[in-house]
Amino acid sequence: MALYLITGGAGFIGSSIAEALLTSGESVRILDDFSSGRRENLEGLPGRWELTEGTIVDPAIVAQAMLGVDVVFHQAAIPSVARSVENPQATMLAGVQGTAVVLDVARHAGVRRVIFAASSAAYGDTPALPKVESMTPIPLSPYAVSKLAGEHLLRVFAQLYGLETVSLRYFNVFGARQDPKSEYAAVIPKFITAALHGQRPVVFGDGGQTRDFCHIDNAVRANLLAAGSPRKLAGEVVNIACGERTSLNQLLKYIGELAGTSLAPEYHAARAGDVRDSLADVSAARELLGYEPAVGIREGLRRTFEAFARRTA
Repeated sequence: MALYLITGGAGFIGSSIAEALLTSGESVRILDDFSSGRRENLEGLPGRWELTEGTIVDPAIVAQAMLGVDVVFHQAAIPSVARSVENPQATMLAGVQGTAVVLDVARHAGVRRVIFAASSAAYGDTPALPKVESMTPIPLSPYAVSKLAGEHLLRVFAQLYGLETVSLRYFNVFGARQDPKSEYAAVIPKFITAALHGQRPVVFGDGGQTRDFCHIDNAVRANLLAAGSPRKLAGEVVNIACGERTSLNQLLKYIGELAGTSLAPEYHAARAGDVRDSLADVSAARELLGYEPAVGIREGLRRTFEAFARRTA
C-alpha cells in the first residue's frame, strides 16, 4: 500500500487532503511545524496516520518524514499575501528554500511524484480574463514570487532528475476548516463570522474586485486526481478553480442571504499586493487530470456557512 506525505498537513487544505485519503483507507504521514497549521485540524482524523513535527527547511526532518513515501502533497507555506508583504524573508525561506529541500530529499528518497500547492497569485494583475497557464506571470507580492519559484523548481526537478511533478494553481480555496480568527484569515471565513456575530465585515477596496472562489472539495479532488493519474507528470502547471467570477460585494449578498440579514460592510483602503480581478480557465486541468469543479460558489458557501454556524451554536 502506498504511503502519502502531506507537508503542511495540519493546515486547511492539507488536513482536508489527509481526511479524504484516510477515509479511502490510505496511509498518511503529516509533516508540520504548526507555525500556521492547527492541531485541531488533525483531531478526529480516521484511519492510519502519523505526525512528524518540524519545518520543511530542515533536510534531516524532511528526510525522516520522507522514508517509504510514494507521493508527496507539498502544501506547506506561509499562506498569506499580506503577511509576505510584512515579512518577505520568512515567506521566501519557507516557499522557495523549503520547496527546494522537499524536492531534493524526495528525489534521493525514491519518491514517485510531488504535487505542489501553487497559486493564482502568480498571474498578478494582468487585465486579460480568464487566466490561462500560458500567460506571462507578473507576481505582485513575495508570496506570489515564492509560489512561482516553486513551480519552476518542480519543472526543473522533473527535467533534470525524472521526478514526477505537477503544480496546482489554486484560486481562492475556501471551506469549513479555515481559521477566521487569524489576522491574515481569508475573506470568506471573515465575512461568515461577522454575519454570525452581527458584526460589520471589513472590505479592503471598493468591493468590486472579483475572485474565482473554489470550494475545498474541488481542491481536494484535484489533488487526488493528480496523485492517481496514470500519465507521467513532468512539471505541468494547471489552474484549479470553479470558473465562476464573484465580486466581494456579491459575496456579501450571498452570505447575508444565508444569515437572513443584510450585511453593511466597512470599506477600507485596498491592500498592497492584492490583485483586482481573477477568473480561471480550467481546460488544462480537465485535459491533464480529468478535473471538473463539482461544487459551485453558492453551494460551497452554503456548506461552509452551515459548518461555521454549527461551531458557533
